[in-house]
Amino acid sequence: MVICGKCGRRMTVGYRQFHGELFPDYRCMTRAIQDGGRVCERLPGKAIDTAVAGLLLETLTPLAIDAALQVTDQLAAQAEQADRMRASHIQRAQHRADLARRRYLAVDPDNRLVADALEADWNQALREVTDAKDAYDRTKAETAPLEAAVRERLATLAADVHALWADPATPTRERKRIARLLITDVTLTRTATETVAQVRFSAGQHHRLAIPLPLVGGKAWQTHPDTVALVDELLDHHTHREIAAILNERGLTSGKGLPFTELLVRDIRDNYRLTHRFDRLRAQGLLTLEEYAATVGTTTQTVKIWRRAGLIEGVPYNDKNCYLYPPPRPDAPRVAMGVKLTDRLAAHQAAASTAPS
Repeated sequence: MVICGKCGRRMTVGYRQFHGELFPDYRCMTRAIQDGGRVCERLPGKAIDTAVAGLLLETLTPLAIDAALQVTDQLAAQAEQADRMRASHIQRAQHRADLARRRYLAVDPDNRLVADALEADWNQALREVTDAKDAYDRTKAETAPLEAAVRERLATLAADVHALWADPATPTRERKRIARLLITDVTLTRTATETVAQVRFSAGQHHRLAIPLPLVGGKAWQTHPDTVALVDELLDHHTHREIAAILNERGLTSGKGLPFTELLVRDIRDNYRLTHRFDRLRAQGLLTLEEYAATVGTTTQTVKIWRRAGLIEGVPYNDKNCYLYPPPRPDAPRVAMGVKLTDRLAAHQAAASTAPS
């Protein structure tokens, strides 16, 4: 049923299998077969089939059938008026035939010329009566109102077709038969960004569908832009591993449908050129380990001990136990000879408990 929008020839369909599923491709092969030329057009058919099937099921709904029945009732009312006109036409033809008969019977039989002419008029009038009755009977049968049983069947037809179409047990050939009953042909034309499908139904309606071209290669596996934006936002407060856990908790997946990992988040950061978490924290004024140690006049090892003990805060910028540090406050710990770490920690906890909330 598919027609090439470039050359107007019929297209053929071929199937390719991927992960156990058959995918159709529509190809215009006439020129290649007959003349040895290039294939005129080749279009992936899965999205096209899905769009046309959606249009078909959308068109065949109980509401659409109800509207069609209303139109049928209106046509039946017009047909009834035309029926009365055709019945009066039969009466006039019968009246002319009766008049021609009386004229023929009243003529002198010896006047053969007049008798033959009147007989011919009578025969012609009889033929007109027969033609008028035949036309009346034929039109009457064609415009007969729908019976109640037929109307009820039409009302349930849409639901039956929808159920049949959605049933996984329905063979593909049955869906094709349904499509052939309702669709005359589909003309496909490719543009730079989409495939335009001109669908012509058997009843004469025309529909235009614009179907985006499927992504190819790596573009089909790209992470959704909303997810990329969320990763960019989360990098302000979380490491790659933490971000992966958050995305998985929200039910998000990668472009390939896989759960997120630390490496996937890092790849998204690099592929979309998002600012590294280290640079974000540095832009907020946080200090490196060396800078913080130099500021308070101690060693980097001491700063690490203070962070592990909870005396100072450290903000992780990766998942490898690497930290940046807010600038030291006036009450930040300093180097004090002879003061044990346990004593310093107890004093820190006491000061934190008495601090106003």
